[in-house]
Amino acid sequence: MRRIGILAVILIAILTFSGFALINSNYESPVVKVVKYAAPAVVKIDVVRTTYTSFDPFMDEFFKKFFGEDQSPWGFKRKASAVGSGFVFDSKGYILTNEHVVHEADQITVTFIDGKKYDAEYIGGDSELDIAVIRIKSKSKEKFPTIEFGDSDKLEIGEWAIAIGNPLGLQHTVTIGVISALNRKIPKPDGSGYYTELIQTDAAINPGNSGGPLLNIHGQVVGINTAIINPTEGVNLGFAIPINKAKRFLNDLINLGKIRKAYLGVYIQDLTSELAKALGLEETSGAIVTQVVEGSPADKAGIKVNDVIKKINDSKVSSASDVVSIIHSYAPGDKVTITVEREGKIIQLDVLLSEQTEEMASATEEGYTKFGITVNNITESDRQEYSIPDRIEGVIVKYVEPSSTAYKVGIRRGDVIMYLNRKKIENLEDWKKAISKVKSGDIVALMTYRNGVRRYITFTIGD
Repeated sequence: MRRIGILAVILIAILTFSGFALINSNYESPVVKVVKYAAPAVVKIDVVRTTYTSFDPFMDEFFKKFFGEDQSPWGFKRKASAVGSGFVFDSKGYILTNEHVVHEADQITVTFIDGKKYDAEYIGGDSELDIAVIRIKSKSKEKFPTIEFGDSDKLEIGEWAIAIGNPLGLQHTVTIGVISALNRKIPKPDGSGYYTELIQTDAAINPGNSGGPLLNIHGQVVGINTAIINPTEGVNLGFAIPINKAKRFLNDLINLGKIRKAYLGVYIQDLTSELAKALGLEETSGAIVTQVVEGSPADKAGIKVNDVIKKINDSKVSSASDVVSIIHSYAPGDKVTITVEREGKIIQLDVLLSEQTEEMASATEEGYTKFGITVNNITESDRQEYSIPDRIEGVIVKYVEPSSTAYKVGIRRGDVIMYLNRKKIENLEDWKKAISKVKSGDIVALMTYRNGVRRYITFTIGD
């Protein structure tokens, strides 16, 4: 009897604790529902690209020119692999991701959560905005799972944010947080400018998450996970491109393979403290208009010389580079409201943006343009923005045409060119003289300075 009594107590205890374990037994987290819906359309992107490691670019060109070799004893080509994320937005197999994930890829492979793998092809992308479209190569008429786009303009700080991606290659990892802030601006890793209008989230984002979706609680894509702050400097600071920005350019990427950039039609420069004081302005934030192109969208909207551009829609402007970055995030035909300060008054002007041609792109940056590179003398504002020491002399790169060879070999906005073929460059006049002697087919070697590092970049003009 005593044994039966002990067994009865044990049974009651088991039933009692089992009851505690079944609290909310029918509950399913809304996050689980989002993941079940979205994960099948999220892909792991494996990329193989050719990189060239060299110890002496001059010798590399020597061997290539005289011996037909692609590499010298002091350098070699190698295949490098990388991993990122993306998501299917069209059932025909179109995938949205970051440009830096698939840039100059020799081979692209995508893997779904069920393990199915497909080869993919690059359709189009843009390095400045860091968005790209790839497409699955499939001989069948297979329909692929997709994710619905949300409306990033309606995001509010504090609402749920869910990220799905492949951090460090760990396939289909889910992290959760909130929308921490909106309209953030951070410098690009290569020092070529800034990402603007970003969504900030504390949902964990790590290398390999790039290109994956940032979802709201309804399972809709509101952003493309793109960047993180160095973990040694801060934690839980991730950033995503608003999906509405990407949506503006999808048709261009699919049909043209590139993005048509919007055009405003102004010459601008940074508003330094010295300039602001001379002009009697109280604030130094913004970009001052030095010239308005006749007949341009800016001219038609009533923007005038000496206007200080303070905001473009809801994005604050603190420098001339902000204006370029923000305007380029819009498509031709978009309407924006530009807030300017004019003679102490705040004025809002509605502007209908037009399409930017290659000539217009170089014209909006003051300086001298040749072979796709626009350069100018280094100003004190440039030294502050790009951390250029006083001892560094040369010309600063203001713009690089994305389709140019110079861009492909890594020259970026903010680079200082110190030498051209061992000819020292101290100012714009030196550059004009040196570059005027270069013709199509010539090999040039540029010594550049960026973020404390000097290096030679070589390429063939017109290559």
